[in-house]
Amino acid sequence: MQHHRRQLAEARQIISTMQSLAFIEVRRLRRVLEIQQQVVRGIFDIAADFLSFHAQLIPEPQPLQNLFLVIGSERGFCGNFNEVLIQELERCLAAATGEHTGVVACGRKLCERLTGHPRLLAPLDGAAVLDEVDGALSRLIARVTDLDVTSGSMALTAIYCDPQQENPQVRQLLPPFEVLRDAERKFAFAPQLNLQPQQLLLELADQYLFAALHEILYVSLTAENLRRMQHLEGAVRHLDNNLETLQHRENQLRQEEIIEEIEVILLSMNSASLAPAGK
Repeated sequence: MQHHRRQLAEARQIISTMQSLAFIEVRRLRRVLEIQQQVVRGIFDIAADFLSFHAQLIPEPQPLQNLFLVIGSERGFCGNFNEVLIQELERCLAAATGEHTGVVACGRKLCERLTGHPRLLAPLDGAAVLDEVDGALSRLIARVTDLDVTSGSMALTAIYCDPQQENPQVRQLLPPFEVLRDAERKFAFAPQLNLQPQQLLLELADQYLFAALHEILYVSLTAENLRRMQHLEGAVRHLDNNLETLQHRENQLRQEEIIEEIEVILLSMNSASLAPAGK
């Protein structure tokens, strides 16, 4: 029992350390996430001002190839983080129109659960910590670029968890700026451009896609670490209860041993006092 209690104490120490690391990672991510969200908002505001004068550049809706990008977890100990993403993915696949629909999964644990999925086109390793986000983004962009696409444009939709939202988020990234088709003009005069409007829109869309994917990876990693903190907190409480129970049981057993020793001593004393004289 003492050996088992020592093993549980070691496990609790390891889990507590993992919880502390997740907390540190959340603090790091929140600093860069705020900056990245400002970048995305800035690009979107620029696009809104530009398209309010050049709305004709937004292409008309047409049949697209649907590609769903699901951002899951690279590591475990985060509860049902990946399960809720898979449920949301299945709902999106059921509602998607067109025969050309595929899934790109980012995150090793998520990819393990999607193994054998008929729509899975590319499983990719994700980011476990903040420093790995750039590498994960490079792999993601390279893989999406290499995918065989049918004729026509591609509709790219990201599915990810946001710590500020209860349900997984579904965010359309391509075609870009669809919501700005009827943008209101904030200024009286059109912006002065050094590029052709069509070229500017293409480059602006590239910048927006790159910044938005960066933001989504940061948001998903923050949500993953917050979920991990909650999950490990429950594990720590469970281990504390087990340790307390074992300590109480160990004290009971030790008390019973002491009582047995006292009884043996008392029996020995009684036997000595009842012995015949001279014995």
